[in-house]
Amino acid sequence: MGLLDFISKQFIDVIEWTETQNGVLAYRYPMADHEIQTGGRLTVRDSQMALFVNEGVIADQFGPGLYTLNTQNLPVLTNLKNWDKAFASPFKSDVYFFSTREQIDQKWGTAQPVTIRDKEFGPIRIRTFGNYAYHITDPKVFYQKISGSREVYTTQELEGQLRGIVLSNLANYFGSASVGFVDMAANQTEFSQKLLAAIAPSFLEYGLELKSFFVESISLPGELQTHFDRLASMNLLGDLGRYAKFQTAESIPVAAANPGGLAGAGASLGAGVAIGQTMASALGGGTAPGGGAASSEMDETLALIEKLHGLFKKGILTETEFEAKKQELLKKFK
Repeated sequence: MGLLDFISKQFIDVIEWTETQNGVLAYRYPMADHEIQTGGRLTVRDSQMALFVNEGVIADQFGPGLYTLNTQNLPVLTNLKNWDKAFASPFKSDVYFFSTREQIDQKWGTAQPVTIRDKEFGPIRIRTFGNYAYHITDPKVFYQKISGSREVYTTQELEGQLRGIVLSNLANYFGSASVGFVDMAANQTEFSQKLLAAIAPSFLEYGLELKSFFVESISLPGELQTHFDRLASMNLLGDLGRYAKFQTAESIPVAAANPGGLAGAGASLGAGVAIGQTMASALGGGTAPGGGAASSEMDETLALIEKLHGLFKKGILTETEFEAKKQELLKKFK
């Protein structure tokens, strides 16, 4: 390699970045010991922005386009260098490219249940997860607060920080808003939009715009889900009196299949009906629908079955006779 070839390689005429790897947010152009030729060309492609940084100080910023580097295109750098208007000498400056493409399908989720203040049931814990998308809108802020002088900065390196921002804002939102779990689960699109508005300002602080935010799932821990399922059953049946009947009807086949435990089961059934009547009366201001005579009839029937069972235990009735009479008495409640 001749002397002229060696010298020519010390000056950079074309500065550009072709994105060949997914997930790269910031890329420092490799200068080594080279200098940028005055009149050289800078190519910034669509979905890119470029920064010139001189001795750690941000100088000029470029959006998509083709630029000839001179005093007109580098006013801040020219002022920093105190060059004359000719701007004839090669110069050294770090050049950083930033990808402004949307970074889609970024995952978020609650590793531990988050406590919310439900408008109907008070404090409850929920788990939720989804995805979001963002892009760089202010390279200067992103350079100063996030990427710095790194050669390459990727979405993987930023993922943990952004997830922390999301979860922190979720906790704040849930803590200050009276949110209903049922409402959230029923309309996840509207809920996603509310969370997007709550979280977006924190992204702007890092030079990022939160483009979309989606809640894919909202769930309760096992024990709370069981509790909600029981409440759903009560709402489906309409009132506590009907719920008590439902519980009783569910228990009768068990009692019928267990002659030895019928007395205990009968007592339990009677207690269940009595509790249901008391609660329904307290909430509704009167006797539960279907209560009164129906409840009294059931109490009398259970008492009669208990007496028949006692006769069976004493040998006065055979097992066949007892079972036949028991089935006859229980038919009216099935």
